[in-house]
Amino acid sequence: MGNSGSKVDQIPFQELEKPWRTFDWNQKNVLKERLERFVVSNKDVKDIKILVTGQIGAGKSSFINSVISAFQGEIANEALADSTLGQSHSFTKKLTTYRIKRSETEYLPFVIIDINGLEPETTTMAQITDTINCVRGHVKENYEFRRDKQLTPEDEENYKKDADISDQAFCLVYVMNTNSARSTNDRLTENLRLIRQAVSDEGIPQVIVMTKVDEACSLVKNDLRKIYTSSKIKQKIEECSASVGVPISNIFPVKNYHFETDTNYDADVLILKVFDQIVRSANTRLRKGAFK
Repeated sequence: MGNSGSKVDQIPFQELEKPWRTFDWNQKNVLKERLERFVVSNKDVKDIKILVTGQIGAGKSSFINSVISAFQGEIANEALADSTLGQSHSFTKKLTTYRIKRSETEYLPFVIIDINGLEPETTTMAQITDTINCVRGHVKENYEFRRDKQLTPEDEENYKKDADISDQAFCLVYVMNTNSARSTNDRLTENLRLIRQAVSDEGIPQVIVMTKVDEACSLVKNDLRKIYTSSKIKQKIEECSASVGVPISNIFPVKNYHFETDTNYDADVLILKVFDQIVRSANTRLRKGAFK
């Protein structure tokens, strides 16, 4: 995915005089409390399902862990993540769901669905079809994705024919590496567009989470609060929007927890902000009812 690797870009970029996006760094508690009080808009649906996919190596599973960490106030490692550099295959092989605890006995009304990442050179139409079927709620827990064969209704063990509104995902989240926004492989971009077109026809909102901002910009590496005054991050967001076709307003730069042993206020507030946007977008689509 380009030659940028994991090193911080050494080219100096201008710090903007004014933030390119207004952001309240003091809103962590407000966001957390709002999400904890969230009520699903459809009485027939217990939990809103959110589907997460994206580039391999971009930190998809780490993003899920970071969301859970921001809520529980300590580092979570529920979604297994691969720390191998330059991996060429998705570490996530099976559809796995994750929930966020409200208390020791209760969970918040969100279900995060983790599926295999998109591999730029080897992603097949079978994998694209499986991703779309995940959105539509036809894929059962623990289904193991295959490159050469898509899931079909004949596979009764893994395919849910009678998927209803409670099984469907109402927001699709793409996790992408900020450093490779411009150099994203043309084939990967085309695959994302095919998925986008299919779910857009159903009116499903799509959000891009741009990870590894600290690796993309030395300014942000030194101070995370400069993320919205960094001309480098702004440029990367614009390049991603132009490449994938998702509006800039639906693209959010974050820093996942990776090597930390404790949570951080600034990282938390960025994570909670994008998750709040994901949940509200999903809930808005849910009000319109099921799709076929």
